[in-house]
Amino acid sequence: MAERIVPVILSGGGGTRLWPMSRAHRPKQLLPLTAAETMLQLTALRMHGDARFADPLIVANAGHAEAVEAQLADVRVTPQALILEPAGRNTAPAIALAALAVGGDDTPLLVMPSDHVIGDVDAFRAAIDAALPLVRDGWMATFGITPDAAETGYGYIKVGEALRDGVHRVERFVEKPNRAGAEAMLASGDHVWNGGIFLFRADACLEALTAFAPGIVAAVRRSMEGAARRGRHILPDPAAFARSPSDSIDYAVMEKADRVAVVPVRMGWSDVGSWDALHLLADRDLAGNALHGTVTAVDTNNCYVRAEGKHVAMVGVDDLIVVADGDEILILPRGRSQEVKKLLDAMKDK
Repeated sequence: MAERIVPVILSGGGGTRLWPMSRAHRPKQLLPLTAAETMLQLTALRMHGDARFADPLIVANAGHAEAVEAQLADVRVTPQALILEPAGRNTAPAIALAALAVGGDDTPLLVMPSDHVIGDVDAFRAAIDAALPLVRDGWMATFGITPDAAETGYGYIKVGEALRDGVHRVERFVEKPNRAGAEAMLASGDHVWNGGIFLFRADACLEALTAFAPGIVAAVRRSMEGAARRGRHILPDPAAFARSPSDSIDYAVMEKADRVAVVPVRMGWSDVGSWDALHLLADRDLAGNALHGTVTAVDTNNCYVRAEGKHVAMVGVDDLIVVADGDEILILPRGRSQEVKKLLDAMKDK
């Protein structure tokens, strides 16, 4: 098998934890949060220009089709296809769509979320090289992020026996732990964060889904059989796709299959899952502040401020997150940005 690897970029998420900037019509992958390029553009450029990789396959929300195409054109990346999901059904059906779109054969697929940061692309590519021989032999691989803190917001993977240099069998997947559990796994040295990035052959993925989640494969296959095709756009049949169970690829397959490998890698990864994460990623001044937009800060320390269309002025405050976007303004203590979802729920109740 000498086929080039097909990057599959999943761009269906809503990114509600980065409200008010990230919203249903403009989710975080379509925003320039960490660089001049948007998160989607950075992901598409990650393997662009490397002869080992084919043009990417994008799986996106149908409502974002125009924005996705425009953003990819801006960075001169031409997708081989844009699969437009008529409804969100989590990652397992989205990946099944991609596997069927390439023909369900032994083509290797590199599945990447569109809204993650990878600072060391060379390390990522080296990890792909390490996994590829096993993947070509039918293994399914994931990339485990070497942890540097006892994070409770991530799932973990226990690293098992070595299969080849740098690649190990997955001993087990671990749900998001409490603080004590996270500290114990960090101290053990044999656990990595589950970064949600995968490498497997299309046929191996479909075989595993057929074994462990047949309802997903059946519904997605029917939706692709009835798909409308307009140029590079593939529009799965909405009624058939709606009958697919909603499940992640982790739960549907990776936690159940036997030949699953993990490549531990330190590659400057972040899922950019909160305003706190963006504060850590951002360039900060001598007072620890990351200030974007029109901001005046006096006697202010360790704050993240993003002002879009507003002038934000701050005096004598520490450890705050302030995000102003249009008529919406978010203010919360640094360290509590994971609670934005609670805030949105409260706003819905009103």
